[in-house]
This record gives sequence, C-alpha cells and structure tokens, in this order.
Amino acid sequence: MNQFIKNLHIPVPVRAFLVFLTFLHSVNLYIDRAAISVARDSIVTDLSLTDIQFGWVMAMFTLGYALFQSPSGYIADKKGPRFVLTAIIIFWSVCTKLTGAAWNYTSLLVIRFIFGVGEAGAFPALSKVVYNWFPLKERGIVQGINFSGSRIGAAFTLPLVALLISYTGWRISFVIIGALGILYAIFWYIIFRDTPEETKWVSEEEKEYIIRTRQQPTVDKLPPFSISKMAFSGNLWLAMGQYICSNFTFYFTLTWMLPYISDRFQVDLVQAGFYSMFPLLAGAAGNWFSGWLVDYIFKRTHQLKLSRRIPAMIGFFLAAFGMVMVTQVESPLVAVIFMSVAIFGADMTLSPSWSFCIDIAKERAGVVSGTMNMAGNLGAFVTIITYPYLYAATSSHVPFFIICSVLSVSAILMWMFMDPEKLIFDND
Repeated sequence: MNQFIKNLHIPVPVRAFLVFLTFLHSVNLYIDRAAISVARDSIVTDLSLTDIQFGWVMAMFTLGYALFQSPSGYIADKKGPRFVLTAIIIFWSVCTKLTGAAWNYTSLLVIRFIFGVGEAGAFPALSKVVYNWFPLKERGIVQGINFSGSRIGAAFTLPLVALLISYTGWRISFVIIGALGILYAIFWYIIFRDTPEETKWVSEEEKEYIIRTRQQPTVDKLPPFSISKMAFSGNLWLAMGQYICSNFTFYFTLTWMLPYISDRFQVDLVQAGFYSMFPLLAGAAGNWFSGWLVDYIFKRTHQLKLSRRIPAMIGFFLAAFGMVMVTQVESPLVAVIFMSVAIFGADMTLSPSWSFCIDIAKERAGVVSGTMNMAGNLGAFVTIITYPYLYAATSSHVPFFIICSVLSVSAILMWMFMDPEKLIFDND
C-alpha cells in the first residue's frame, strides 16, 4: 500500500487518506445522480411520462446544478469546504429521498431542480480542498482521483440500482440511497478540517511540507473579488467553452446511455446496466491517466501550459474519434468499446480543466471553478434535452454523436489559446 501511494506521488499518509475521502465524496455524488437513469422505465410507467418528459426531469436537475455553481463556489471560498460540503451532502441526500416520494410529473420536475441546486457546490468546494491541502505538483493526480470517483460511483450504480429496484421498487431504492448519503455527511464533518493548520492529527512535518509546496499559503483575507474581472477574462471564457464540449459528451453516458443501449440493441435493464458500466469505468481510467500526465509533464518541463494543454487536447481527440465510430457499428459490445474510448478521452479533460481554474484563481478557486462548471452543466442541460428531441425529429442516433464529435474538435482549438499563468484576480 505504501508503494502504491508513493507511485501516486502522494507520499504522506494523511493526504492520501484525504484523497480517499474526497474520492468517496465523488462516488456518493454520482450514485445519487445516476440512479434516476436506471429507474427510468419504472418512473415512466408509474407516472405515465413520455421520453421527452423524462428528459426534462433529468434536465431540470442539471439546470439547477448549473445555475447555482458560481454562488456555491463563492460560499465555499467564504465559509470553507468543511461546512459547505457537509450541508450540501445532507441537502442532496434528503432530495434523493424526496425523489422516491414524487407523485406526478410536476412534483418530479420541482424535486429534481431543487436536487440540482443542492449538489451545485460540491466540486467547487472540492477545489478549495485541493488548493488548501495539496502541493502544486500533486494537483493533477488528486483532481484525477476525485473525478474518477464520480465515474466509478455512476458505473456501479447502474447495475446495482437495477438490482435494488428489482427487489424493492424504485421509490424505496431512493430512500435507501439518500440514507447512505446522510451517514457520509456526518462522517465528513467529524473527520475533515478546512486547512492543515486547523488539523491536530496532521504531523508537523507534513504540515510544513504542505504550506511550503502548495501554490500559495492560505491567508485569512481573500483577494478582492471582481465580477468584471471574471467577465472580461478570455481565459475563463475559453475554460467555460471547452467544458461545455466535454460535458456534452459525458452527460450522455450519465443520462441516456443505458436507455440508448437497451432500446437500440434490445437488451434487458440489468444487461444494459452492465454494458453501461464500461464507458464510465473508462472515464475513471481517463481521469487517473490524465491526472498522472498533468503532474508528469509539469515535473519534467516546469511549464503549466504544456501540462494542462497536452492531456486536454489528447482527450478531446479521443472523444471525437470514439463518438464518430459509435455511429459505424451494429454490435452492442463494439459500440460500448468505442463509447469507452470517447469517455476515456472526455474525462482526460477534467483534471487539466479544474487544475487550470485553480491556477488562474488561486484563493478564489471555488467561484472560478464553479463558473466553469456552471457553463459545462448548461451544456449538459442541452445534451439531455437535445438527444430525445433530435431522435424524435430524425429517427436516428447518428446526428447526436456527430454533434459531440464536432464540439470536441472545437475544444482542441480553444485549448491552444488558454494560458494557466494569466491570473484573473490580484493576489497581493
């Protein structure tokens, strides 16, 4: 185990344990989020919904999630990730339980929108954890591990929730999942502290190492916040644009992939859930590989630009290639293989994207990463709505996959102009 930690370049056990906690946070986050996709058939039947109505149910979550990213990130900067993440986890876990109590289409729309609002600050707050606790040279792999948790959580949710629904029904399943989230929130609040300076159980040696090697020692006073500086930051606009492209591809796997596989290849729910695991597990692998690559390039070259651009551009190339190839095959297994290539690539873009936000924002990492994530999830909102409407209009899955590929190519061009050394705020 110690050798494994050393290979990840996280040599001190306390930081390794903290990575494990943030990894579990991401797992929990996406178990709750992906479960509704698995429950689609049961919900549609019980509440008499159409596919387009169900698309709006999933999209309302994403809309609430997107709109409250920046405010939640701002609160995380001010209040700290310990309080914010605890409150967020409890809130979304209650909303998970309420999902099981929905009685009609309107109630489900409202619950899922509020659910999205509740989850909005999760990853921006995690950015503050990374900024406060980890050296610059470890940032890539830590972000990669964190996001891999979301993919692994979603991957195992698909078949496991399918089995849970088959035994307990979809309503009880959401109650059980929500209860697990509340237990984790209590555990997080007891264990975590906002900075190593506030933590008694971290050694003096590790504390000194963190303070000396992180991007900038945490100070009591945040740098001045300016909406105008964010609004006129070309860096931030490019980060938002490329993240829209990344999420447009990824969110298909989280929302419509299981129904797509089930409907197109005529397989049952549990089998479709099993197939749907693999692209998400590939996404987890993409996060780990990209996180390692970000840190490796930085250590070898000491150039932030190369360490952020190269992994992201490779990732978007693979995403474009994989989505085009999905349109050319007829076997569910081969389709899943190419979709796995695409999601491996799309998820390679996450570690450099979030590292980039911390680079250009420093102490304001919460609000800046939240703004990027807001844009990305507006892209996800469009994805969720576009897919059923586009299929209804064309009776073909192909146009959607081609749009994903074109967006990925455009994101490669955006990364050519992104500069992680150009700060948004004055940090003096």
